[in-house]
Amino acid sequence: MGRFTQAGAMVGALALVASLALTGCGDDQKKAAEFVGGSTAPGTGAPTAPQAGEGSAAASLAVSPADGAKNRPVSAEISAELPGGGTVSSVTLASADGKQVAGRMRLDGSSWVPSAPLKYGTRYTATVTGTGSGGETRQGTSTFTTMAKPKSMISSGLYLFDDRTYGVAMPVVVEFHPGIPKKDRAAVQKRMFVKTDPPQPGAWHWVYNGTQAYYRAPEYWKPGTTLDVRIALGGMPLSNGRYGNVDRSATAKIGRSFVMKVDNASKKMTVLQDGQVIRTLPVSLGKKSTPSSSGTLVVMEKKEKTVFDTMDEPDPDNRYRTEIDFAQRLTWGGEYIHAAPWSEGVQGRQNVSHGCVNVSMAMGRWLFDQTKIGDPITITGTERRVSPGNGWTAWSLSWSEFVKGSAVPVPQGGSGPLL
Repeated sequence: MGRFTQAGAMVGALALVASLALTGCGDDQKKAAEFVGGSTAPGTGAPTAPQAGEGSAAASLAVSPADGAKNRPVSAEISAELPGGGTVSSVTLASADGKQVAGRMRLDGSSWVPSAPLKYGTRYTATVTGTGSGGETRQGTSTFTTMAKPKSMISSGLYLFDDRTYGVAMPVVVEFHPGIPKKDRAAVQKRMFVKTDPPQPGAWHWVYNGTQAYYRAPEYWKPGTTLDVRIALGGMPLSNGRYGNVDRSATAKIGRSFVMKVDNASKKMTVLQDGQVIRTLPVSLGKKSTPSSSGTLVVMEKKEKTVFDTMDEPDPDNRYRTEIDFAQRLTWGGEYIHAAPWSEGVQGRQNVSHGCVNVSMAMGRWLFDQTKIGDPITITGTERRVSPGNGWTAWSLSWSEFVKGSAVPVPQGGSGPLL
């Protein structure tokens, strides 16, 4: 078993991925946007909206952020309340210099989300057009100013990269330092956008301390799926006084199905590609004092050569420094698949490792050449279960257990995209 601390995991996440940011919607504002269109009733000075069809803007809308609002977070979304109901048909947002801001409506119509965080300390004007319940056109505008760049920020990492191809069990993994407070997780989750092609429902799951969130579907991704991910957290205010620093996004592919299954009873690994068994090979798992973890784990990292160094272990029997070939990380705690020529004589018959899945040198090379980051390995029958968060453990939970970790309700079968 290779030595790896959770603190090291976080450092690795941030070094590997570049820090993320957190962003959220602005507060609901009670102040209505300025009145646009309409006429004045004689003798009253009060504005009266023309009837539907009399003008391009039949009544005002209350736009959020409100007109004149200051110090809005750069994660602000644009929304409007249509009196009596109705739907928003268009939103435009421009900075003071006239530059238009790109964005998209949420699929539920609740707000318009800018495609990138707004700029700090900048004035913007939003124009919202909608259709009232009676078919009349309504419009409102709002000019607001974003806040200055905050000093206290939270860092995040996204374990997904553009133009990479991953295994069918690759979860979308986001890591936070420090962890997201429980009261903020629903708002953060609503700013983590995942779209799949072909469409597949999914859900988020938070580990108990809020340092990681995973997104997966009820079943492994379909081979050939495109994952389009935006973790839109730049500038989002949190209850602990911190803000997110940047957005993070990636568009990646899912490759062929390659699944490994290890049974401690037989001490064999069965390898399936696209549902067909292509190889069965002997293994040696962790001995009883240092057992391998049962559960569905995911290949997180691959190193053709590395060194396992556990010389700081308190138990002298578990101290060693060994050069390792064809190492594939499965847990942060240091469990790997790797070549172990010293145990080839007992592979398939006896467990002698410190928790790793030992295979022969030849099979270690073969597996290393076949696997991708995100390929799953299910280990059964050992003396312990994998701990949640010790690796990308999204698949070690049943779907019904997984959705319990969502900060917002999940429809039966999973949620669709938010944008």
